[in-house]
Amino acid sequence: MYKIGFDAKRAFSNFTGLGNYSRTIISSLSGFYSSNKYFLYTPRYKQQPVHNFTDKPNIEIITPHGFSSIFSRTWRTTGIINDLKRDKIDIYHGLSGELPEGKKVCPMVVTVHDAIFMKFSGFYTYADRFFFEKKHISACRRADKIIAISNQTADDIIKYFNADPKKIEVIYQSCDPVFHRSITDEELYRVRKKYNLPCRYILSVGRVETRKNLNTLVRTLPQLPPDVKIVSLGGITPYFKEVLTTIKTLGLSERVQILSGADFADFPAIYKMSAMLVYASLYEGFGIPVLEALTTGTPVVTSNISSMPEVGGDAALYVNPENVNDIAEKINMFLSSPTLCEEMTGKGLEFSKRFREEKVVSEVYDLYNTILK
Repeated sequence: MYKIGFDAKRAFSNFTGLGNYSRTIISSLSGFYSSNKYFLYTPRYKQQPVHNFTDKPNIEIITPHGFSSIFSRTWRTTGIINDLKRDKIDIYHGLSGELPEGKKVCPMVVTVHDAIFMKFSGFYTYADRFFFEKKHISACRRADKIIAISNQTADDIIKYFNADPKKIEVIYQSCDPVFHRSITDEELYRVRKKYNLPCRYILSVGRVETRKNLNTLVRTLPQLPPDVKIVSLGGITPYFKEVLTTIKTLGLSERVQILSGADFADFPAIYKMSAMLVYASLYEGFGIPVLEALTTGTPVVTSNISSMPEVGGDAALYVNPENVNDIAEKINMFLSSPTLCEEMTGKGLEFSKRFREEKVVSEVYDLYNTILK
């Protein structure tokens, strides 16, 4: 039996990509390798429906106490070392690009998701870039092993963080198990009514920010059948003003729906009812919406750059994300050909099996064993 510790901050405080990755890894390991004891270290903890860690007897949640509770950020970066020693942790895994400083008391693994703040530095303040870069370089230096969630990320962390290539293992991530379950007609009806979804829509998933490139997708609408609409599933940032200007200029206010704050449990049905996912992102460390779509049997149009071809394989249509005509052409290919949709959906369901949680978590656990033995 091992005692395995995790930096679980994102598992409790983030309800998108980093949080989903953290929760999936923790839940999968505690389920498939239940003889171990798992310690979740987090600056703060509040029970939420999205995580049910308190129901598992092999999981213990650790929060700072005494003086450390006042300076929780310091505890997470340095003070936690004392807790790892106290709890006799065999291996510690930083799930979101961070590891504590100070004398190492056990082997450490870190998962690095991307180098977005380096590639798109103009969208970050100098202070944020400095902090993110510093913590990633430190984590890559201190880690016994580095998990990169794609080959694209592996290349980036060597380039930007001077990571030792010998330390890096590429282990893809899985999507939340909620996407693997069957969806009834009753659920589809309920979700469509709940969010007032249009009859025929293209789905865009992710925060409405520059990198996700929603503005370019909106500009394809004049080239698509008039009954086709766009549903954007994700939070809003100041970039939405640019999207809104395009919508108003092109007279498309009735054809774009911004769906912010939808329940995560409803995501699979929202995917399933869409004509396709269009994920024309300018850069991703992985691109989890592509995998979520393939897993639910949804056709995918995505970018031909960074990690998207790794996640989509032969089951997606690829585009230049900055070429409106190219994106519109691929969308129309799906819209006009049920046969093509059926073919690519079948490929997607098969291709997505290589990212199933049991495969991913076995690779993570094998990595732990390699280090510990």
